[in-house]
Amino acid sequence: LALWGATLANLSCLQQTDLKSLIAYSSISHMGLVIAAILIQTQWSLSGAMALMIAHGFTSSALFCLANTTYERTKTRIMILTRGFHNILPMVTMWWLLTNLMNIATPPSMNFTGELLIASSLFNWCPTTIIIFGLSMLITASYSLHMFLSTQMGTSPLDTHIMPTHSREHLLMTLHIAPLMLTSLKPELVI
Repeated sequence: LALWGATLANLSCLQQTDLKSLIAYSSISHMGLVIAAILIQTQWSLSGAMALMIAHGFTSSALFCLANTTYERTKTRIMILTRGFHNILPMVTMWWLLTNLMNIATPPSMNFTGELLIASSLFNWCPTTIIIFGLSMLITASYSLHMFLSTQMGTSPLDTHIMPTHSREHLLMTLHIAPLMLTSLKPELVI
């Protein structure tokens, strides 16, 4: 049931036009995986749940920070109106890419470790759950790619002057990504 909820939350992410709503629904889908792992009650599933909770805490917070950085410059959260940032703020595009890669659990991120432990626990518990899990991961990759392309690529529809990024914004993103990288390279810190 938790996996089905995660998949439905993922599907609702595909329908979002508001950037912050998409990130919030993304969190719901990831917590569905955590609930499924906790309900299985094996060592691997509990370790995976712990890893995913910690990694997702940093990842979703980083996504919300990036959404706020975008909002401060465009005064809108509608994704189609925020496109074209790769030409204007290339460093922000790099942060968006890194954070989205973490969100879709690419190796060697801690999100990947958590989701791999959860997937193997789910498969050992009931082999057919891998179908729903795989569908959920496919949809996660789809909406993450959609979010990245909608906010970063194309030409900006806004004619306003965009402020450059500040050091505090890069420091804030570094403070989100650095712990993720640390726990990715040394997972025994959290699991």
